[in-house]
Amino acid sequence: MSTLTPARLLTAEEFALLPPPEDGSQQELVNGVVVTMPPPSFYHGQVCSKIDRKLGGFIDTHRLGWIASSDSGVILGQNPDTVRGPDIAYWSLERMPEPHRKGYPTVVPDLVVEVLSPSDVFTQSLRKVELYLGAGVREVLLAVPEDRSVAVFRDGQKQVILSNGDTLAGGDVLPGFTCPVADLFP
Repeated sequence: MSTLTPARLLTAEEFALLPPPEDGSQQELVNGVVVTMPPPSFYHGQVCSKIDRKLGGFIDTHRLGWIASSDSGVILGQNPDTVRGPDIAYWSLERMPEPHRKGYPTVVPDLVVEVLSPSDVFTQSLRKVELYLGAGVREVLLAVPEDRSVAVFRDGQKQVILSNGDTLAGGDVLPGFTCPVADLFP
């Protein structure tokens, strides 16, 4: 992960206008500074796709709100601005009655899913979880393909680790949603 230090800090609006990197890498804005990361692996994409299909099918069937994947940008802080790209994010109709069409939503998602890549440092992923929760995300799921587990984080609550034989439940964020953890991984 490399950081490009600009002469001045960028805003989320300026960041949204940047051209995509020619090398296909991904970028996020952290405290006004552009951070560049390599694209995720094929397996990472498979896990994201599978989780998106499970969550998205439930959300669409019950008309609960909006789901985005592919590291769609979300504003998590301002002055200096932070735009992170969660692997998957869900907004309830209560939080965001209409889908956001331009730039990045200023409303934080209800749910964020991050899929841990082999190159990710777990402590950095936990800092990202803390950032999401601190910005007002109600629940963060950290999927760990290596051991086929999901860590569930909710603000003010102890994390819960679900393994291959467990079932993920939607709780207050997605009432009625259930899915065997094993079904989240290819």
